[in-house]
Amino acid sequence: MVRIGYTMMTEQAGPRALVEHVVAAEQVGFDFSVTSDHYFPWLASQGHSPYAWSVLGAAAQATSRIPLMTYVTCPTTRYHPAVVAQQAATLQLLSEGRFRLGLGSGENLNEHVVGRGWPAAHVRIAMLDEAVGIIRSLFSGGYVTHHGDHFDVTSAKLWDLPEQPPPIGVAVSGERSCEVAGRLADLVIATEPKRELLDAFDRHGGTGKPRVAQLPVAYDPDRDAAVDRAHEQFRWALGGWPVNAELPGPTGFATATAHVTRDDMAAAVPCGDDVVAFVEAVRSYVDAGFTEIALVQIGGDQQMPFLAWARAELLPALKSL
Repeated sequence: MVRIGYTMMTEQAGPRALVEHVVAAEQVGFDFSVTSDHYFPWLASQGHSPYAWSVLGAAAQATSRIPLMTYVTCPTTRYHPAVVAQQAATLQLLSEGRFRLGLGSGENLNEHVVGRGWPAAHVRIAMLDEAVGIIRSLFSGGYVTHHGDHFDVTSAKLWDLPEQPPPIGVAVSGERSCEVAGRLADLVIATEPKRELLDAFDRHGGTGKPRVAQLPVAYDPDRDAAVDRAHEQFRWALGGWPVNAELPGPTGFATATAHVTRDDMAAAVPCGDDVVAFVEAVRSYVDAGFTEIALVQIGGDQQMPFLAWARAELLPALKSL
């Protein structure tokens, strides 16, 4: 049976609200949760971007059942992989085994802040590959020294390790990232219902591993209000990751999406309160082969109405999948 998740979207709500939302998502009955890890929102209209790891620590203490996950953390530029390993091990302890570490090659939007420049895509994938190896070595215990093409680690050791390290997921968008995910990850992460990504993941060793996707939705009894909100806050998503990974800030995203229309958003994102439309959007991911789909309700101030509707109507309908 497909598992349905909830997204703590750090770009659209402050830290205390995010924790309140995931507590409610647990009570409503979502199967898992994921959390974005950004330094900037994509668009200024979203209005937030608190530190995801502090939010996750608070969420681990405020909840008791719902699994937590980064969707996704970039372990190459803003964070050194040795630091990510420590963050993830600590979260796994705080959550009592409910944490999964989602990793990706990152976006210029967030990584430029440390002033190291933004590498080409093939370099970013190579950095991710090396970073995952470092993190796994630290999860295994003992001292780690590593001198690679992109990272140095000198006598690092994690002093607080969970009995079971967090499973590692890798986000994919093409053949090379699928190769890294199939070889090194415990699960695969994607944002589009593309069967070819999962086929590539399987070719490189991913057969039988969980496959997690994310789907933006805009619930509102007033469909026009839902479309307006999706257009105002989420039109950046229509640019595609090859473009989105390169843009340096919210102004760039606003400029790049200036010609995205309300109709474009209404066609791309289920809007309103038609349960059938939401179920069919999720079905496209299930048919592509994904086993877990995390929903993103667009609008930080619209989470509680969405969660109430999900409990009453959406989640029962999705059980048919």
